[in-house]
Amino acid sequence: MRRPGLRRALDACRSGEARGIVVAKVDRLSRSLLDFAGTLEEARKRGFNVVALDLGLDLSTPQGELVANVIASVAQWERRIIGERTREALAARKANGVRIGRPPTLPKEVVSRIRRERSHGRTLAAIADRLNEDRVPTAQGGKRWYPATVRAVLGRSGHRVGMTASAPAR
Repeated sequence: MRRPGLRRALDACRSGEARGIVVAKVDRLSRSLLDFAGTLEEARKRGFNVVALDLGLDLSTPQGELVANVIASVAQWERRIIGERTREALAARKANGVRIGRPPTLPKEVVSRIRRERSHGRTLAAIADRLNEDRVPTAQGGKRWYPATVRAVLGRSGHRVGMTASAPAR
């Protein structure tokens, strides 16, 4: 419901500038049953129409509203099933040792340097300052290191980020 084109179309209907919305497919209006039902109810109360071309539905009729609600329910179910299957597939791949996400782009030497400096008791801020002084680029080519960036590198590399033997996690 936050799409700019849909907002403009609904605003035009609300202001009386337009008398309805025509969608190519019902699920292009919304895949959320709650949003879809809300739009239909608003259309009914304000006197504008919604027409779905894919099924030849005029949603101002009781039959059209019924069919559209069934289709919207299926679209919402489908969205949830796809999300569930995606989560399950990613979990299975991760369990099989497949790396999920963007591959690391920071050179191993930089990771080793950060780990070494941390193990020598340097704070996250001190490590970031040294990397900045030496103009070491970040993983994405940035020019500025921050303590949080150093912490993230340590966390991804399996290094314990909290307290070291001689320094707090600052």
